[in-house]
Amino acid sequence: MTTTAASASTSHHLSPAFPGRAPWGTASKLRAWQQGALEKYIQDQPRDFLAVATPGAGKTTFALTLASWLLHHHVVQQVTVVAPTEHLKKQWAEAAARIGIKLDPEYSAGPLSKEYQGVAVTYAGVGVRPMLHRNRVEQRKTLVILDEIHHAGDSKSWGEACLEAFEPATRRLALTGTPFRSDTNPIPFVTYEEGNDGIRRSSADYTYGYGSALGDGVVRPVIFLSYSGNMRWRTKAGDEIAARLGEPMTKDAISQAWRTALDPRGEWMPSVLRAADQRLTEVRKGIPDAGALVIASDQDSARAYAKLIREITGTKATLVLSDDTGASNRIDEFSHSEDRWMVAVRMVSEGVDVPRLAVGVYATTISTPLFFAQAVGRFVRSRRRGETASVFLPTVPDLLGFANEMEVERDHVLDKPKKEGEEDPYAESEQEMDEANREQDEDTGEQEQFSFEALESEAVFDRVLYDGAEFGMQAHPGSEEEQDYLGIPGLLEPDQVQLLLQKRQARQIAHSRKKPDEEADLLELPAERRPVVSHKEMLELRKQLNTMVGAYVHQSGKPHGVIHTELRRVCGGPPSAEATAGQLRQRIAKVQEWATRMR
Repeated sequence: MTTTAASASTSHHLSPAFPGRAPWGTASKLRAWQQGALEKYIQDQPRDFLAVATPGAGKTTFALTLASWLLHHHVVQQVTVVAPTEHLKKQWAEAAARIGIKLDPEYSAGPLSKEYQGVAVTYAGVGVRPMLHRNRVEQRKTLVILDEIHHAGDSKSWGEACLEAFEPATRRLALTGTPFRSDTNPIPFVTYEEGNDGIRRSSADYTYGYGSALGDGVVRPVIFLSYSGNMRWRTKAGDEIAARLGEPMTKDAISQAWRTALDPRGEWMPSVLRAADQRLTEVRKGIPDAGALVIASDQDSARAYAKLIREITGTKATLVLSDDTGASNRIDEFSHSEDRWMVAVRMVSEGVDVPRLAVGVYATTISTPLFFAQAVGRFVRSRRRGETASVFLPTVPDLLGFANEMEVERDHVLDKPKKEGEEDPYAESEQEMDEANREQDEDTGEQEQFSFEALESEAVFDRVLYDGAEFGMQAHPGSEEEQDYLGIPGLLEPDQVQLLLQKRQARQIAHSRKKPDEEADLLELPAERRPVVSHKEMLELRKQLNTMVGAYVHQSGKPHGVIHTELRRVCGGPPSAEATAGQLRQRIAKVQEWATRMR
């Protein structure tokens, strides 16, 4: 639906008075999806409405326009906005003020000043005093806007508090850009429908996904630049392990290689930050005020990354360590400046609404689809057509999988899959989400719990992921091949990005073929021919190897351990638990060869 068509269709169904005498001035500026969602709401007049719109699509504008309409037509008398963080609470109040709705972001108790038409609070605030908010919605007809509603499922107490506080509300509007969680905590005021498989999933009243938003030019196309490299670390047992980030490994080995890469004392992070800064310089040729954000795992790493950025660029990075008043002010100052870099810890990223952010570095080990989508959402907000976003990632199978599934629309799964052996795709780590959803980024002492010590790391440009496809060949940082991708213009239409990446890869392949063999020191295969082997596939390979060894035990009479040791001696490589997919396949072939000889 075009914007014009949506506008015409909406005006046909709305009251002739819309937007009436109200001075809000937003109706003519609505995007097609906002018009469509507004039209559906006004036609149905539901008590509960769940709008799912990709980060950066404009959920706030839609919600406040609807609030204006409901206030103007006396459907409600006041508005309560519930947001995940203090910073977002204040952003809601500022956005509402711009269209004539005054919300008090500092409300704590007692009667509300007559100058306000409502309040903006946090989920944590509602959790502390649910009866205070219940009394308010019982006294006057209230619209409750629940921003990022999935946060109401963060803890049982928050969910129960929201139910208690807002059950009497006249209208409830739930908003989210990521309607799925890593757990099965039900989200208040969300409808769940049971599918043919017996599993209940969330049901949205209006959905506007990333794919649709990209086609409409509402969000930026995201170019993911992935970096691998050789890692070396020491385990708790004192063993030194070396592995290449991105090669198939066990889940534990992937985690330890990943943490080694993110260690600020190695060479991986400085190389990636340097590349990201070069990318930012290129992007700023088309978007002069473009900014960059590093999403860090913890405070110590964040401080170290900020120090590296200063050494690399010669300028200071804005450091956001926790969701306190000072941090909120720093985010605002950065948002209105033309400074290049900001470093934030974990879920501060969800509260960072800085439209000029165009380059990101994913420097955290959180690997849930929810957090990844929220993090990438910080960079996709489009201000004018043609802007692109660039996100730098470590070559980790989970992250590459999420990057390749940017356009997949998900629902919140309330039940665990019942079929034996079937995995819940979103229950990857509830502990990670607990960590990610902490509002305060306190020092948890988690560094001391790691079962390894990072010793050495290096970065290698690995591949570019865009629109579900992969491009590029491995190259050293600073090489001509890497510069080819870092130098992609910052202003491009989505189809131009695809075409340009295809041309760059073709040129890279042609250049590679002219090199003498001795100069090909890296795995020079196009990214599309380097599939990522999943954790599940690794389990299958190890299972297959163990089955083959078990069968050979009966043939040869030798113990399992002796056979595994002999396979390692002949084929090389670490124990099976740390072996790559290629090494496992080689051992499977070798034990098959031995078994055939004995027949």
